[in-house]
Amino acid sequence: MASIVVVCRRRKSIKSSSKSKSGDILSIWNFDGKIAFEDIISATENFDEKYCIGVGGYGAVFKIELDSGVIFAVKLLHLMEEYSDEGTFHAEIEVLTKIRHRCIVKLYGFCCHSHCKFLVYDLIERGSLLSILHEQELAKELDWPRRVAVVRDVAQALSYLHHDCDDPIVHRDIKSSNILLDLDYKACVSDFGMARKLKNGYSSWSTIFAGTCGYIAPELSSTMVLTEKCDVYSFGVVALEVVMGKHPGDLLLPFFCRTEQPTKLKDVLDQRIAAPLSIDEEKAVILVALVAFACLQVNPKARPTMQQVYQALSNRSHIALRPLHEIRLQDLHDYCGSIKSI
Repeated sequence: MASIVVVCRRRKSIKSSSKSKSGDILSIWNFDGKIAFEDIISATENFDEKYCIGVGGYGAVFKIELDSGVIFAVKLLHLMEEYSDEGTFHAEIEVLTKIRHRCIVKLYGFCCHSHCKFLVYDLIERGSLLSILHEQELAKELDWPRRVAVVRDVAQALSYLHHDCDDPIVHRDIKSSNILLDLDYKACVSDFGMARKLKNGYSSWSTIFAGTCGYIAPELSSTMVLTEKCDVYSFGVVALEVVMGKHPGDLLLPFFCRTEQPTKLKDVLDQRIAAPLSIDEEKAVILVALVAFACLQVNPKARPTMQQVYQALSNRSHIALRPLHEIRLQDLHDYCGSIKSI
């Protein structure tokens, strides 16, 4: 452990017991005493608001540039007298120190003290998918090929978490604000504060009702049983959000009340960007919508796994449906079970 004591409060200066050595951000990770966190404190002027690029439920994110020119994102966790976020902090560290994937945000280090907790990540330049979809000009840049690729990236990250780790990891808070896009529109899944491991691949009882309204799997409200299929449902909401350019909202209701859906798919697509330009683009958009509907099924057992979803999207599998302008939402309801067999 480092022989460094960090004492800090929001809006007050942060000091350490010895002088900083410039540069090596990994010293936070390795606890080798180089006090790289002092460079972070200096670069953000004690976490001054002018460096803040986002605020969430668990903390504020700051953009920092060290003297070496290297740029990082630092998440400073909120501290409140009546609330302890110790579990959230350590959950994120435990998960991210053991996984490496190009579609999952990279953790470089952390600082942990009773009065100061922050995590150091790669800066993903374009910010969240949510913020891009909310800005008309930015949303126009996110054309159909890029949107299909974003959905595929998120599917790949979740497939890795669910199927390629020693113990399956459930994110528990998949939503558009936790998906970050880089300059090349590559998507990365972030914010693992609510993530949990499923020991031996079995489901477990969730002692905390985690997640975000509008993205939470319906079974959690009644059973509180945590499985990978909870992430699958949330992914379905995000996939539909990417297609529509906004949260699907009331479009999710027919999954619960089983009403007929005569609306055509083309009428719910994001109208801020041009319609798919080729037959291949049309088929890719239809496939994303079909995958979304498959993931949104109320019965968790009826949903595909994220491995099946990623395989369907990466193989560019095509279902024999009508052209885009003819497809009704009801058709997607009727055929979404075919995703499991792709």
